[in-house]
Parts: sequence; structure tokens; C-alpha cells
Amino acid sequence: MIRRRSTPWIHRWSRTVMAAIAAIGVVETAYLTIAKFTTGSVICPTSGCDKVLNSPYATVGTVPLSLLGCLAYLSIVILALAPKGVNPNTNKGLHSQLEKNTWQALFIITAAMVIFSSYLMYLMAFEVQELCIYCITSALFSLSLFVLVLVGREWEDIGQLVFTGILVAMVSSIGALGLYNSVNSPGPTVSTPGIVPPAVTTTSGPAQIALARHLRQIGAKEYGAYWCPHCHDQKILFGKEAAKIIDYFECDPRGQNSRAEICQAAAANVKGFPTWEINGQFYAGTQSLDKLADLSGYTGPRNFQN
Repeated sequence: MIRRRSTPWIHRWSRTVMAAIAAIGVVETAYLTIAKFTTGSVICPTSGCDKVLNSPYATVGTVPLSLLGCLAYLSIVILALAPKGVNPNTNKGLHSQLEKNTWQALFIITAAMVIFSSYLMYLMAFEVQELCIYCITSALFSLSLFVLVLVGREWEDIGQLVFTGILVAMVSSIGALGLYNSVNSPGPTVSTPGIVPPAVTTTSGPAQIALARHLRQIGAKEYGAYWCPHCHDQKILFGKEAAKIIDYFECDPRGQNSRAEICQAAAANVKGFPTWEINGQFYAGTQSLDKLADLSGYTGPRNFQN
């Protein structure tokens, strides 16, 4: 009598465990997304979470990375549980097809998440230089899900799996680098030689960074000149990190990264420096951050520290 080999426990429970981990990931990233759209602040033992959440690297255009992560985790929940909704005794063909296709999709998604999470860990450590518990937890979730996909079933064609993994790694890496360049870019200007304005010595808090990102997203512009003390005062209010996010137009042709031609086109409304253009209206002089928040319809945190 030939004894049938028992199914390893990890093969029986891998999908359930993946769905459970991904469900926690959905809750975590949904919380971060809600916080991003509302207060801009999260419950965290350190200030690093807020700084990472409001950093220039936390969004793709106007879409928070946490929202994209939430969708990825939700996809894993659906894929992991999909075959369980079909009875293998009554519909064996559909069940087998779902088993095969969803494992392939799970491998691709979790591999991409591991690559992208590694990229985000690099940004957190070397660019933002802050510790975010939520980001580290999500990275561990991504790694755990990828390992579960690898050990959760018997893969018949290892060569095809490796080939697919290499393709996913290449595409994810290129996408991550492209995202880095687009997020890290301060604006559409080209770096050109010229006189450098005084250095900004103050640091930005989460509220300043959130306001600066909001102003950039709605198309607000600040017109100024390197020699203008009031322009420097405005940057001091924002802090050095947030000041880099602002869409600033250097109007003196001798200044670094000058955009004098654009300033000239707006000369009828720019009578002095700095001048803010917000929603088609122009406001001259150094503006308080609260006033800029009011003028721009900003609804995030207002605990401005400078």
C-alpha cells in the first residue's frame, strides 16, 4: 500500500497567514493615508514618523505612498483568499486555475514590494535621516509576505521563477529610481551658475513641510531675489527643508538658477520681493505661515515652529 505524502503545514496555512499579515498592512497604511490627508501627524514615540510622512518622498505627485501601499496590501488579501472561495470538490478546474494564477500574481507583487521597501528604507536612513516605526513595520511585512510566497507552495519551474524575479527586480528598481528623481527634484529649473543667496539656518517641522508641499501642489509661486532680505526672512520661517520644496522663482538674472524671463512675464503683478502668487492672486511682502495657510486653503497642522 502506497502511503500518500501529507501536505506540509506551511502549504496549508500560507495563504491564511499572508491574508492576515496583509490585512494588518491595510489597516496600517490606511491610517497613514488618513493622517496624511487630515492632520499630517500620526501617533508615534518619536518625531521621525511625522517627518517621514511629510517629507518630499512621501508622495507621488499628490498621491501618498501609503495609499499605494494600502492598495498593494489589499490586492494580496484578495489574491490570497480567492481560491478559498471556490469549492475544489464541485469546481476543481476553476480552483486549480485560481491557485496557479494567484500564486504567480502574489510572487510578482510581493517581490516588487520588497524592492520598493528596500528603496524606501534607504531614503529614510540616508535622505530623510529619521526613524519611522510604521515604515520599518511595513518593510518587515513585505519581506514576510515574500518569504511566505516562496515557501508556501512547491514551485515546479524554479528557472521560470528566478527569471520572473529578475524582471520584477529590474522594473521595480527602474521605477524606484525614476520616482526618486521626480520626488527629489526641487522644480523644473536647470541648475545654472550665479550668486547664491544666504543659507537658511532654521530647520523645518512637519507643519512647515506639509504647508510647503500643499503650496507646491496647488501651483503657488514665490518671486524673489538673492539680495532680498525679506525673501530670506520668508525662507527662515519655512526652514531649510521646506524652503527647498517651495516653487521659488529667482528674478535677478545674476542669481543662481535665475528664472528672470518668467518673472518678467509676471512683472505687472510683481512690484517687490517677495511676492506670492496663490490661486491667481498676488500678495507682496513676507507672509506669515498662518496667512499663507489661510490664503491657500491649507487644512493640515499649524504648529509652525519658526
